Amino acid sequence: MQPEKKSRGGRPWSFDRDLAVETAMRLFWRSGYEGVSIGDLTKAIGIAPPSLYSAFGSKAGLYREAIDRYEEGYGSIELGFGENSSLADAVRTLLEGAVRSVTHPDREGGCMVSSGMIACHPDHAPLAHDAAARRDALRGRIGTALHSFLDEDSAQRLARHLSAVMQGISIQARDGATPTELQEIVDDVVDGVAARFPAR
Repeated sequence: MQPEKKSRGGRPWSFDRDLAVETAMRLFWRSGYEGVSIGDLTKAIGIAPPSLYSAFGSKAGLYREAIDRYEEGYGSIELGFGENSSLADAVRTLLEGAVRSVTHPDREGGCMVSSGMIACHPDHAPLAHDAAARRDALRGRIGTALHSFLDEDSAQRLARHLSAVMQGISIQARDGATPTELQEIVDDVVDGVAARFPAR
């Protein structure tokens, strides 16, 4: 059992900090960083602004914890391909997992990382740079996973392509595209990969 986290003054928080991060994550996921105000956050969490600042330092500090929570619990992708998988199978596994993630009925639409902080006020540039770094890290993980099928340059090139497809899937999901419609994109991409890289 983890020790109880306390406020900067040493007293236990008067609210459930873990639930506060979960609530904030949902708000930021749904409306974006700039679409959520301090008032929105304090109302949803049920605390006063001083308590929010004491616990998280700032709205940006809470956002960073929220996006960490998202990546740990909701933003994982399937990169564990079976030994007998083909490249086309691996790509299908990846993209179908992405579709399930961004269209899950119990979640907000789209991907908080793929769609987050694409455009923002200059004051929020550090958060935008962090989001871009998270997207780049995901692309790198995809490239590493694909390296078992392709040479390094080809794996990284395909990883960049698939990352772009996943971003597009995320945005279309936020715009209301159905799982069936997004599956058509997956099928077209898989067919293209299979044609370009025939199974050996």
